[in-house]
Amino acid sequence: MNQYVIRGGHPLFGEITVSGAKNAAVAIIPAALLVDGVCRIENVPQISDVTLFFSILEELGAKVRVLNRHAVEIDCRNIRSTTPSYELARRIRASYYLLGALLGRFGKATVAMPGGCNFGVRPIDQHVKGFRLMGADVIEGGLIQAEARDGRLHGANIYMDVVSVGATMNVMMAAVLAEGTTTIDNAAKEPHIVDLANFLNSMGADIKGAGTDTIKIRGVEKLTGGTYGIIPDQIEAGTYMAAVAATGGQVLIKNVIPKHMECISSKLQEMGVEIFEQDDTLLVRRSKPLHRTNVKTLPYPGFPTDMQPQITVALALAEGTSIVTEGVWDNRFKYVGELKRLGAKVQVDGKVAVVEGVDRFEGAPIQACDLRAGAALVIAGLAANGETHLGNIQYIERGYEDMVGKLRAVGADIQIVDVPEDEKVEPKIG
Repeated sequence: MNQYVIRGGHPLFGEITVSGAKNAAVAIIPAALLVDGVCRIENVPQISDVTLFFSILEELGAKVRVLNRHAVEIDCRNIRSTTPSYELARRIRASYYLLGALLGRFGKATVAMPGGCNFGVRPIDQHVKGFRLMGADVIEGGLIQAEARDGRLHGANIYMDVVSVGATMNVMMAAVLAEGTTTIDNAAKEPHIVDLANFLNSMGADIKGAGTDTIKIRGVEKLTGGTYGIIPDQIEAGTYMAAVAATGGQVLIKNVIPKHMECISSKLQEMGVEIFEQDDTLLVRRSKPLHRTNVKTLPYPGFPTDMQPQITVALALAEGTSIVTEGVWDNRFKYVGELKRLGAKVQVDGKVAVVEGVDRFEGAPIQACDLRAGAALVIAGLAANGETHLGNIQYIERGYEDMVGKLRAVGADIQIVDVPEDEKVEPKIG
């Protein structure tokens, strides 16, 4: 079992280059199943979720050729199954995108319920609603079975009862090869939704309105292939910005889309972090004490739920008392018990955390409980005095490419060590 060993208390200085967006990649790669041809995808992040998706596609009959560290060629012309491996699919949260892609192209799909991070139930009722309105029969259980009644889906008007990123993307994938026009109202507007739409359009789809709350998809007969580059990762960039906020220092964050970062930058600036934007870079500097502020997570363009743990860590080192409200997930404060082991003063009541700033953290053995919480605990370890041992790092490797290497390049004292199973520290989450 690997752990991160972090010797904290050092400000960060230097440059970090952001990788391709994890949340876009885990939709775009399964969306390649819709393409009756060869697609080349560039700026692909090297993360375990992406590697897992490559394995799933290959098992289904796709040819996956890794061209270099960040480019891949996928050929889905000879898919031989619409039932991905149960064991592989259940290990990844984004496995539900296989439903929309396979159902859209082949008229049927059987996919295991998604796994991944464990911070609350993931209802897929809006996905199922969309598929049914487009003419599919759907049976729910440990496996989701969907089949188009006429062999091919039909366009429909679909209103999302709640703003759902996953459902918006899944229905969009299902609709690109459907007969007629599909309209998604109350659609999510996150950057990775726009990225998925741009990818599909580059392959021959006809999607308009992505990034607004109404998306229209006119079905086409086939997608024929092409080349596409994934956008930079908004959350990875935000994580390193939060790290500078917590530790102090100055880091130039490269390969970002500043417009995507505004919801994060504005909150950090309220806290006293200096941020300077230029083209595709952000210079992030913190030399004075952090100020308290209040944060509520909301769908884009609001503050992202995937940044809630990271900014909470920074606020736990700010002067005064902050309120953090989780407006998206029901159970995303599970990491707080681990943060308290470092000396944080945080009280959670349902979806609200009261964060009383402390002068410093002290290193301790802690455990990651999900992807973004794990990243947040890395930040906490970087800011803590002494040595922090962080376990369950497989969660972090699901979504961050070479986090250790990137942090070491800006002066962090962090390394990966192998710990025998009998020495593993069990989490005390609460």
